[in-house]
Amino acid sequence: MFTAYPTLHMMCGKIASGKSTLASRLARTQGTILIAEDEWLNALFPNEMSSLSDYVRCSSSLRSIMGPHVVTLLNNGVSVVLDFAANTVPQRNWMHTLIDASSASHQLHVLDVSDEVCLRRLRERNATGEHPFAVTDEQFHQFTKYFEIPKPSEGFNIVKHDN
Repeated sequence: MFTAYPTLHMMCGKIASGKSTLASRLARTQGTILIAEDEWLNALFPNEMSSLSDYVRCSSSLRSIMGPHVVTLLNNGVSVVLDFAANTVPQRNWMHTLIDASSASHQLHVLDVSDEVCLRRLRERNATGEHPFAVTDEQFHQFTKYFEIPKPSEGFNIVKHDN
């Protein structure tokens, strides 16, 4: 059953903060689908993701393809859990274009998790080998220095999660 008022769920949090875990839980709601950036990046660009600049380039290509698809889903009554990083203002600006182009409500889920907890989880995740990308401590710090908590002036319905 589809809802007349679909919701776009977006994720903001450092690497290994629990975004994908939360996204999977949210996607269990009837009439909701999950679109996970890491899965798509791994499928489309498996040998091109070794640096921050590679991520920016590949993610930008994926967003240009995925954006119209997400809007179509939302406009057809399907809620979407977008497991894409909403960690910088430019990333969130792109997500705002999806909201503006659709009739959907939205929630920006912000996971407030310390670097120490994220690094512990990251090491555990890397040890399992189940995640498509193994991220080093150095890469974690490189990405984290660009992390920006959303400001109320950005106009999102923010849902905070403390882990």
